[in-house]
Amino acid sequence: MARRTATRRGVARGAGLIAVVLGVLAASACGQQAAPADNAILLGPENVAVVTTAQIRSGPVISGTLAPVRDAQIRAQVGGSVVRISADQGQHVAAGQELAQIDATGLSDAFASARSAVTAAQTAADYAARQSQRYDTLYAAGAISDRDRETADEANVQAQAALTDAKSRLVSAGKQLAYTAVRAPFAGVISARSVSAGDVVQPGAMLFSVVDPSVLQLQAAVPAEQLGVVRVGQPVAFSLNGYGDRPFSGTVTRINPVADPSTRQVQLYTTIQNPDNSLVAGLFASGRVVSDSARGLVAPVDAIDTRNLRPAVERLARGRVERVDVTLGLRDTQANQVQITAGVNAGDTLLVGSAQAISSGTRVRITAVTDSTTAAR
Repeated sequence: MARRTATRRGVARGAGLIAVVLGVLAASACGQQAAPADNAILLGPENVAVVTTAQIRSGPVISGTLAPVRDAQIRAQVGGSVVRISADQGQHVAAGQELAQIDATGLSDAFASARSAVTAAQTAADYAARQSQRYDTLYAAGAISDRDRETADEANVQAQAALTDAKSRLVSAGKQLAYTAVRAPFAGVISARSVSAGDVVQPGAMLFSVVDPSVLQLQAAVPAEQLGVVRVGQPVAFSLNGYGDRPFSGTVTRINPVADPSTRQVQLYTTIQNPDNSLVAGLFASGRVVSDSARGLVAPVDAIDTRNLRPAVERLARGRVERVDVTLGLRDTQANQVQITAGVNAGDTLLVGSAQAISSGTRVRITAVTDSTTAAR
């Protein structure tokens, strides 16, 4: 009987020990998920934002394409076989530089013939002029009749007209011959070449495209309802696809007086100087017309609670959440930032997004903070 009682006590002590062990393990597991000892809510850095001092800009957002101000499509003025190509895509050319040569054999013959015709017409015109003067002298002496004098004058007039016609034909033949040498209309860069040596081209055929990259323009559209804040001369800040975060700027030079009937947007043009040819035409650009600009306290738009009559923020002060009414200034919709003119100070930590649902007075701790300025104040 005593042995049976001792056995029961041993089993009880073993069960109790197992229960204690399980309790410790459970408490340890629960402790990994529980709140800190001071009952503060843990928030990650993504749930807070720090008020900073920065430049903020506002104005209509624009998007468009960068294009050269001067862009020439060079077409064939005469037909014939292309005997030589002297320039290729990407090559810088000077004004008047030869780009290609079209076979000029037939036009050279036509020019030589026209020049001979001028020589013959000049000889005939000179003879007719001398004859007219001689007949004038004879008529004054009464040696010829009125009819003979009129005949000589008519022959002179016809000879001079023939000379004028021959000179005109020579000029035309010279122009046609000059057209066989395709030349750059201005200094720039060959952006396209549509012909090769040996091709037979007809008048009007596309040969080259030449652009002047030293001056570019941003062709962008702005919504018609925001046109009232856009004026010629305003600065434009934009970025280009392919240039990362590098900022670019220009000024509004022209505004189209007619809105697009399908989009109801108005086209505007911004001139950008590009003396070092670092910018490439044809790229997509996005930015804004800077209608207002100021430097002050800036915070993300997500940190502002606008559900009540006055905008407010949830600020961390001495480890607790406090609600503070603020006064807002400029809003940058492109950067998703807003200026705060009153209510906070530089360096204040604000709750953003869903963290704003934490009620005032709650203790909060920020995890993985690497910058002392983002710690709860």
